[in-house]
Amino acid sequence: MATTSQSSASVAPLMARVLMAAVFLVSGFAKLAEPTATQGFIASVGIPEPMLAYLAAIVIELGGGVLLVLGYRIRYAALVLAAYCVVTALLFHHALGDQNQLFHLLKNLAIAGGLLMVFEVGAGAWSLEARHATSSPAASHAEL
Repeated sequence: MATTSQSSASVAPLMARVLMAAVFLVSGFAKLAEPTATQGFIASVGIPEPMLAYLAAIVIELGGGVLLVLGYRIRYAALVLAAYCVVTALLFHHALGDQNQLFHLLKNLAIAGGLLMVFEVGAGAWSLEARHATSSPAASHAEL
């Protein structure tokens, strides 16, 4: 029983990373598909330089999503994505009287919470970081 539990536990961080990454990857590709609409939405909330914000969002969402899936530089990725979730929640989902907006605010905050957990515990056994750590005796788990 302990063997099954241990193998399940080692796959759980990978599953969690993939599930969280899906949100960012789908959102990033949607932004790529609709650049004008996305920049218009960004501008509608008063963010200066919508093109720059658009490009930053794509880099953060697609880059962070890929890093999550691969389990590489996971603590950096998790921290940046968590901050991104909080910032986007506050900028784009602040109409709390609207139940849909409240839901999206809470969803973003919940994702940020999950990402903070990833920041704390790391990538897990099924990751590039774990693979690197086993091939390099000098690798440290305390590194960001």
